[in-house]
Amino acid sequence: MGDAEATLALHELSKYLCRFYGKKVVILLDEYDTPMQEAYVYGYWEELAEFTRSIFNSAFKTNPDLGRAIMTGITRVSKESIFSDLNNLEAVTIISEKYQDSFGFTQDEVSEALREYGLSDKEEEVRAWYDGFTFGKKTDIYNPWSIINYLDKKTFFSYWVNTSSNSLVGKLIREGSRDVKMVMEDLLKGGKLHTYIDEQMVFSLLDTRESAVWSLLLASGYLKVERFIPNEKRGKHGYDLVLTNQEVRMMFEQMIEGWFSDFTPSYNDFIRALLRADLKSMNAYMNKVALETISYFDTGKKPSEAAEPEKFYHGFVLGLIVDLADRYMVTSNRESGFGRYDVILEPLHSKDDAIILEFKVYDPEEEGSLKDTVKSALAQIDEMQYAASLEARGISPERIRKYGFAFEGKKVLIG
Repeated sequence: MGDAEATLALHELSKYLCRFYGKKVVILLDEYDTPMQEAYVYGYWEELAEFTRSIFNSAFKTNPDLGRAIMTGITRVSKESIFSDLNNLEAVTIISEKYQDSFGFTQDEVSEALREYGLSDKEEEVRAWYDGFTFGKKTDIYNPWSIINYLDKKTFFSYWVNTSSNSLVGKLIREGSRDVKMVMEDLLKGGKLHTYIDEQMVFSLLDTRESAVWSLLLASGYLKVERFIPNEKRGKHGYDLVLTNQEVRMMFEQMIEGWFSDFTPSYNDFIRALLRADLKSMNAYMNKVALETISYFDTGKKPSEAAEPEKFYHGFVLGLIVDLADRYMVTSNRESGFGRYDVILEPLHSKDDAIILEFKVYDPEEEGSLKDTVKSALAQIDEMQYAASLEARGISPERIRKYGFAFEGKKVLIG
């Protein structure tokens, strides 16, 4: 089918239905933005945007047989002019109060359903797993699909997130800046993000404006509003955002694990080598990991060898947080001593050592080889006293291991 035929398809179908039934038609278009997200991820955004603009014009604006229409989606893409031809369009968003209790099950409805199924004793666990959505001023909204599946199977599982496409979310976080990954570190550890939200999604800004990333995650249901801070003077209202619930947290953990497991099993081998202080194996496995995944963490649009290790390192830290959560508290870019360390792994059990990791990119103007870069990284750990925060918590110096990571392109040396 050519573009012209496809563009007119809904217009023509409306004409036939109206002629047969003698009344104007209703068009319901669900998830209109899903193909647009896929187009952005896979590189045919301009072509789809032009086609979508044309079909919307013929189906919704110049269609004399249309009675009314409802479109649903999580992103409002009006600034790309996809809706520019439409009149009388009312947008109801996640922060609108209109229909705020109509997008999911309320707390009363969930409590009643649990009583009916003899699961009232599971209410707190259900709340932790599936509660958290906020629409307008209405809190405690549950995803219906997850609740229905839990009532049927009586097993806690990520039902909703496994039915949706997370490719755009994964791309934005994986290829995002250091700051994006650092925010994700905090969110995964129960922290919060303070930002402002732009409901007008502009896909072209997703690579350059971090607030657009968080706006998308909020609209998608992966983040929820914990606190609203109005700012009437500037017109930009502030929001404190946190991960929505346990179901979402598991989705992100699985996504981060997939970044490495999809490309190389050496990542898990590296973690095991790190835990047993096997420096030779750490070097062997990390070089395999870096070779196969550094480019994966770059956008591919403007690849830069200097930037690749930085993106890889912060993705690597997210992997540490997920894989070692039962043994270590992983923190990065925090103040200790006289500066900011790269990564500290603080043991949760006395049997494990603490670990400090410092990452440096090889500078040929100041260093003769990667070995010199490693020495510089290790010297920085000692000179800036990064171990101070660990020692302040009662961990003795002999239980603190220090490693310098030197990067030159996709080559890594650990010492």
